[in-house]
Amino acid sequence: MSTVKQMVNTHPQPSQVDQSALIACIEECYTCAQTCTACADACLGESQVQQLVRCIRLNLDCFDACVTTGNMLSRQTEPDWAMLRAQVEACAAACRACGAECENHAQHHEHCRVCGEACLRCEKACNQLLQTIAA
Repeated sequence: MSTVKQMVNTHPQPSQVDQSALIACIEECYTCAQTCTACADACLGESQVQQLVRCIRLNLDCFDACVTTGNMLSRQTEPDWAMLRAQVEACAAACRACGAECENHAQHHEHCRVCGEACLRCEKACNQLLQTIAA
């Protein structure tokens, strides 16, 4: 059992949304954040770094969105679901943009392929969670 799952399951105020979707989203957010950090660093190590500036920028933006979303979703006491919905939507958008940019470089840079896949998984997890959050 993951630590995220343990913390969600042991919270004295259970979440009002589907717990499996919540846990998956939190875990994917943190995984994507780490992957985006590693991809940005790998891009900086490439010989043609100037061609990767947009990718690096989107990696860093996606990192910020994912960490913030994971942190906000980890807090279960008195959630503001309208604000959380907006944050999860923003995270999905950041993952979509970063993933698309990484896909542009995937055939030349394996780290971009891996990152693009992580962004896609995170976007999917965000969208699945959004289906369980009341509008």
